[in-house]
Amino acid sequence: MHMETQRLILRQWKPNDYRVYAQLNADPQVMRYFPAILSNNESDAQASRIEELIAQRGWGFWAVELKSTGKFIGFVGLHSQDETSGIPNAPFIEIGWRLSAEYWGLGYAPEAATKALQFAFEVLKAPSVFAFTALLNQPSQRVMAKIGMKNTRQDFNHPKLDQGHRLERHCLYTITQQQWLAIVNKPD
Repeated sequence: MHMETQRLILRQWKPNDYRVYAQLNADPQVMRYFPAILSNNESDAQASRIEELIAQRGWGFWAVELKSTGKFIGFVGLHSQDETSGIPNAPFIEIGWRLSAEYWGLGYAPEAATKALQFAFEVLKAPSVFAFTALLNQPSQRVMAKIGMKNTRQDFNHPKLDQGHRLERHCLYTITQQQWLAIVNKPD
């Protein structure tokens, strides 16, 4: 699996991505909307699981590489949430991203996420795609809005976080295939 945008390549993970991914997951700025930073072992295990899921089904949280330098900068892609996830509207396909802080604010997350949505709707024929994040995570919510997603107003307590945790309350965004088609077929 290999997809390209104007500036990025979305691809399967490579062994040399793991070191950079561990640095990203150890960065308190990157991980401020997650319960904790990850150790090298935790990060490697997560990357390995992501890589394995892509190998099994042909899609997932793809590694993102800059075309200009070949540098790995994080992941953007799709994941499935099953009916036992405790998240409203599950089962569904989720879109998500995590990029190194030095690449924030350059439009890479929406650029890659737009390509992932195209895959979800054109290849997987998904009727809709969802995204969720902590209510405090305004930057991710801005990316969701930039790619045409709408807030469902179905805020929920994340089932994997302790009651009262500062990140417990999450918002849920979605975009339907019809909404996406209206965006991509809109005349310039």
